[in-house]
Amino acid sequence: MRIGIDILGGDFAPDANIAGAILAQKELPQDSKIVLIGDQDQILGGLSALKTNPADFEIVHAPDTITMNDHPTKAIPSKPNSSIAVGFDLLNSKKINAFASTGNTGAMLIGSLFKIGAIEGISRPCITSTLPQITGKQSILLDVGSNADCKPETLVLFAKLGALYAKNVYQIGNPRIALLSIGEEDQKGNMVTIATNALLREEKAMNFIGNVEGRDLFSDTADVIVCDGFTGNVVLKEAEGIYSLIKQRGIKDEYFDRFNYENYGGTPILGVKGNVIIGHGISNDIAVKNMIIHAYEVAQSELASKINTAFN
Repeated sequence: MRIGIDILGGDFAPDANIAGAILAQKELPQDSKIVLIGDQDQILGGLSALKTNPADFEIVHAPDTITMNDHPTKAIPSKPNSSIAVGFDLLNSKKINAFASTGNTGAMLIGSLFKIGAIEGISRPCITSTLPQITGKQSILLDVGSNADCKPETLVLFAKLGALYAKNVYQIGNPRIALLSIGEEDQKGNMVTIATNALLREEKAMNFIGNVEGRDLFSDTADVIVCDGFTGNVVLKEAEGIYSLIKQRGIKDEYFDRFNYENYGGTPILGVKGNVIIGHGISNDIAVKNMIIHAYEVAQSELASKINTAFN
């Protein structure tokens, strides 16, 4: 198993990415290999500073960086030697099993579509977030930002993708699927959620439990919670904001500690032909480590291949 990581992406690159890769390498099985993609001199310097043998990794030289300010649709063709572009080339040629980055999210999404391609039958790939449940479990929220406006058919697609993710990566046999709305009744919500509810009711192979409200997000009501990317991103940022306030006030609580983004590291882009993982731009070494480990889990589960089989 070969996991590629963009060393030059994120606010604290390359140091946090190199340190995170070293931590992940200690936890991954011996049959796995982490491929460091970025400027070779910076990588070797970072490994040396942390007294790590370069032979423990594979290094692929990619000297250019796609910054957070680069336009997503122009960045990859204009910077073919960037760490993100080279990472997608390696994934497309099957030289790595998964590619992970904390860099420009837009470039990662565009690269996934144009370098790897969407699975046939999936018009709108999406990204997820993990919601910690009060019972100790965790639920999947999708979409959380890649599709701000969605038709009912697109939300049904997200429900199917979320169910496959829950089954194959989180090993949930028959995941409970819910639709985020402003009331539990089927007729509550806007035109999109009402129509989506009706479509999901027709999906007999899916364990659709109906609508959930915002107060149900953390009460272990559902395993997969579906919404448009605009709503999902607001929910995600609100959860991050609550965690920040709790930390600022010096509150120690085991449950709220699970809101820390470092615990989850990254999320796969669901619906593309390869295993692509996006991490938070402010990721530190712990978050990067967990992103790489989750990339391994996603690749090990053959998630992209199983989604392709399910849709075709």
